[in-house]
Amino acid sequence: MSESILHLKNAKIYQKDHLVLSKVTFELNPGDFIYLIGKTGSGKSSLLKTLYGDLPLCDGEGAVVGYDLNSLKDKDIPFLRRGIGVVFQDFQLLYDRSVRDNLYFVLKATGWVAKNKIDERIQEVLQQVNMEHKDYKMPHELSGGEQQRVAIARALCVEPKIMLFDEPTSALDPEMIKEVLDAMVDLAKGGMTMIVVTHEMGFAKEVADNMIFMDEGKIVEKAKTKDFFDKPKSDRTKLFLSQ
Repeated sequence: MSESILHLKNAKIYQKDHLVLSKVTFELNPGDFIYLIGKTGSGKSSLLKTLYGDLPLCDGEGAVVGYDLNSLKDKDIPFLRRGIGVVFQDFQLLYDRSVRDNLYFVLKATGWVAKNKIDERIQEVLQQVNMEHKDYKMPHELSGGEQQRVAIARALCVEPKIMLFDEPTSALDPEMIKEVLDAMVDLAKGGMTMIVVTHEMGFAKEVADNMIFMDEGKIVEKAKTKDFFDKPKSDRTKLFLSQ
């Protein structure tokens, strides 16, 4: 069996002093895809923040890309994040720089030195999201879907072992959602390990291995995606709408 990229056991997730999730237990191996579902405020984003070192893990056990979250020190966080790609709902691009320069900034900040290697990597990740023809554009010249694809490319720059997506389509108009989901589908089918928080159910059916439902501060159900969609529609609707 492959060595896990992530494991959590009886973890408690806090937002400041408020307990938002308890008894969180699951594991990801290379190539796994988990889809998280829960109400607003159920702790999904706080869980992701714990995984990339923005919130400490105070109770329970946890490790991500070889780093123990219980003993994680401030000096370790930049190295942890080099193994994790994070895509947020609000893009978080540098709006005074071109697409290419956004990616160049990330690569230089994470220790890349040789210009030819940087140029090759930028071209490679932009091709992965079908944005190589717009590398000279400024972010404000792009649609929301294009900006989010650039954000995915930026997260891929550092060759992450796992990608975390926090509601990546929630800020997009309906017509822009498909192009972002298509880029994510390509990543999943290419074997990228992924955790995705989104309510795009058709997307989950297409590529997710497992689904985790969270409610009232707990994981209330874990299911293989195929098993979930094999349930009677009334059962699926009841569980999903409760979120």
